[in-house]
Amino acid sequence: MEFNFDVLLQGGCARSIALSVLAEPDPGTKAHAARALYDALGTGRVSVDRTLQLADPGGLPGRPVRPELVPPRLLDKRSVHTDVGRAVLLHALAHIEFNAINLALDAVWRFDGMPEAYYGDWLRVAAEEAYHFSLLGAHLGTMGVAYGDFSAHNGLWEMVEKTRGDVLARMALVPRTLEARGLDAAPPMRAKLAQAGDSVAAGILDIILRDEIGHVAIGNRWYRHLCAQRGLDPNAIYPGLVRRYKAPELKGPFNLDARRLAGFDEAELEALVAGAPSGDTPLRAT
Repeated sequence: MEFNFDVLLQGGCARSIALSVLAEPDPGTKAHAARALYDALGTGRVSVDRTLQLADPGGLPGRPVRPELVPPRLLDKRSVHTDVGRAVLLHALAHIEFNAINLALDAVWRFDGMPEAYYGDWLRVAAEEAYHFSLLGAHLGTMGVAYGDFSAHNGLWEMVEKTRGDVLARMALVPRTLEARGLDAAPPMRAKLAQAGDSVAAGILDIILRDEIGHVAIGNRWYRHLCAQRGLDPNAIYPGLVRRYKAPELKGPFNLDARRLAGFDEAELEALVAGAPSGDTPLRAT
């Protein structure tokens, strides 16, 4: 059935619409609808029902047949100084942004009982991730490539699945762990793309890093809110959450400046650097 966003808006419930957008398999349609939903919230066309409990329809997230999802070790790796290598890298980034749309929408519909600002925050994230995906998709198009032309992995969504039963674990391990890795990875990737002569891609990375600092900050905000609500020390419980949910080991170098802007405190950053494999030094400038 064709996706009809105007019909969905008639329901007026942002969280149920977020679930419908999450289930949409077409990437372009999903990206457009995610941005339209956030706009509709801002103009009052939809509202948030914090108490609504929605049933999981199964089959989430909606995704296209391609790209083929493979283990990370099977992904194509090529030099960014070749046209194909740049396309592979930008395609990988587009896949991350597509998944990031999905995880933000999942955070909206799945977890009831949060403050209204929580839902507005994550709808904003979904809209901004959709913008990033659209920028990358358009640039790939100038290179003769479309999203789905290369294989990809499913690591980000796997952690979404693992944390589906606890919003505190979700906030701890998706935005402020997996997505925060993007804060570290963006500066060296941007430098490589600029060195390869792709100023457009480098500019897109600037936009992504700027916005991702805000997204990780949102994760930090709600993680600390939930810890305070449950009487927990956020720094003390974090290592246990990493072990329980088998989150990946974080490796440096770390973009400490960006992480500070995203709300990590000095104790967290010291623990992060101390726990990284030896020889990895932090990035102190973005």
